[in-house]
Amino acid sequence: MNMPYGHHKKIGEKYFFSKKPFRLIPTLIIIFIALIGLNACQDGAGEEIASTESGDVIIGLTDAKGNFLSYTVDVLSLSLTKANGTVIETLPLSTRVDFSQYTDMTEFLTAATIPSGNYTKASMVLDYQNADIQVENEEGSAVQVELIIDNEGEAITNLDVSVRLDGIDALVIAPGTPAHMTLDFDLQASNKIAFDETELPTLTVDAFLLADLKLDQEKQHRLRGPLKNVDVDNAQFEVILRPFSHPVRRDHRDERFGTLIVSTSETTQFEINGENFYETGLEELATLPSLTAIVVLGDLKTGTRIFEATDVYAGSSVPGGDQDVVRGNVIKRNDEIITVRGATMVRDDGTIIFNNEVSVLLSSETIVKKQLSMNELSIDDISIGQRVIIFGELLDEPSNDSQAIAFDASNGLVRLMLTRLSGTVVPTVSIPEQSPPFVVDVKAIGGHRVTQFDFSGTGIDPENDSEPDFYEIKTASLDTSSLTNNGPVKVRGFVAAYGQAPEDFSAQTIIDIASAKAVLATNWRPATDSPFLNIDPSGLSLNMSGTGQFHHVNRSGVVTNLYDLTEAPQIIPHANEEGVFVIRNNGIVNLHTRFSSFVDALTSQLESGALLKSLRASGNFDDSSSTLSTRRMLVRF
Repeated sequence: MNMPYGHHKKIGEKYFFSKKPFRLIPTLIIIFIALIGLNACQDGAGEEIASTESGDVIIGLTDAKGNFLSYTVDVLSLSLTKANGTVIETLPLSTRVDFSQYTDMTEFLTAATIPSGNYTKASMVLDYQNADIQVENEEGSAVQVELIIDNEGEAITNLDVSVRLDGIDALVIAPGTPAHMTLDFDLQASNKIAFDETELPTLTVDAFLLADLKLDQEKQHRLRGPLKNVDVDNAQFEVILRPFSHPVRRDHRDERFGTLIVSTSETTQFEINGENFYETGLEELATLPSLTAIVVLGDLKTGTRIFEATDVYAGSSVPGGDQDVVRGNVIKRNDEIITVRGATMVRDDGTIIFNNEVSVLLSSETIVKKQLSMNELSIDDISIGQRVIIFGELLDEPSNDSQAIAFDASNGLVRLMLTRLSGTVVPTVSIPEQSPPFVVDVKAIGGHRVTQFDFSGTGIDPENDSEPDFYEIKTASLDTSSLTNNGPVKVRGFVAAYGQAPEDFSAQTIIDIASAKAVLATNWRPATDSPFLNIDPSGLSLNMSGTGQFHHVNRSGVVTNLYDLTEAPQIIPHANEEGVFVIRNNGIVNLHTRFSSFVDALTSQLESGALLKSLRASGNFDDSSSTLSTRRMLVRF
């Protein structure tokens, strides 16, 4: 169906039109396509729930990792629109968000009580005017991005994105039945960096966000804010949400982001003011004053709007408490001095500093703790690659003539956090009477290229120092049978103690990226009249000649370059060829629910002389045949 443009919106000094929203089919995954905010055709909105009552919605934020040390922008608004046109703003304050920090985590943004009804549209405004975006150059040094443009080369200020939630994808708010929506900013699929001859970066943004009405159980879930009250008898406490960079003010009770009840169990681990508590953790929490800073990890049960805690941090154990904090990945170690890369520092006054590298001083007095564990540890457990949060004192402010700054944790605390690595499975040969090790050719740790890490001293002797192209992983009882040799994989867990490899790493979860949801993105510069080697109802064969910056498949943060494939990439419909297939051309949005009709329209556009600019599709990618099977696709002429 053809539809005219809707309202105007401004990007830099150029005006664009926003289109009418389109309804996606029942997988509960909604694609926000920004820059020119794709919103397609509006079917029936369904019957509005006629009620003056209210219900609850809990909104979280996450991201799929890109190659960014920092990707900080302001979220100006987040609104929901009812079927009758009523608009409800759910974000009480402009909120500054660093999307690069949420690769393996969902942060709960707001818990709002809003009028009951069917909500058929969600809208969000991102402000890039004061963005803090930093990337690594070839030497691994942090470089600030000053030039941020869209695909037309225009400077970006605000991005206004929206999506229809009609039909089965509608967000239904009803009394007593809390709803949930997670927004997912895919950094890798949305952004491309190019360095000029003077090594200055330019960021091209073609924003690609996802929204999911189901919680991703493979990611950690986190909420934070001041403590409201504790109910020891019912093993619960309540947190006033203060997400992201909003500081916790102990003298002010601000509940505009809402509150959440947290339930605890006999397995919940507490760290309060630097001390571990297990069975008596809730009683200790009850002794703290109201509005004490709290961070909780666990799982949200949307049916009850109760957050089930696995880990609780309180008081000075929370970044922004009474100590300075640095967090990042350890890239090298020299005795009692470690270097942390990708460091974000939170001062005790709530201010945040970003720096490429921080030199951290340890001592025998440094307290070492580990997420998911109550075991006694020492600084000997801190090794290369490990993700850490370190409490101590910032000694020197960063200066223009030096990137390195010093941090004293000799009387502080180091917390070992779940660490993420990605790479490909290395084929191994079984030795008689011995099981072969699980080995990964590691490409990145914590989003940093593995070439930035110095593994000296990690092994029991120099011959056994960790080797990233043969990185041995302890899997315990985890099932690796579905993994294929040379296939992509992502592992979360903890680095082995310093000087104790092999094994090099202990896995908590192993994710077969080959079966993960894939996003294929490509564009042509200039736009082309021959984007396909072959086009028919059975599928599309992409012509990679003349492609621009976007030519990748992204699976859960692991990127496959389309240029590296042995065969031309193919896009085929899912088994029943049903889906949402969108063509956008010269202000007209055309939506098809069957792949065959989409191909007919696409062929007609090309035969009429239209030039294809870009293509996005999501689904399952088969490495062996270079084929993406999809139910969702967008092409733009």
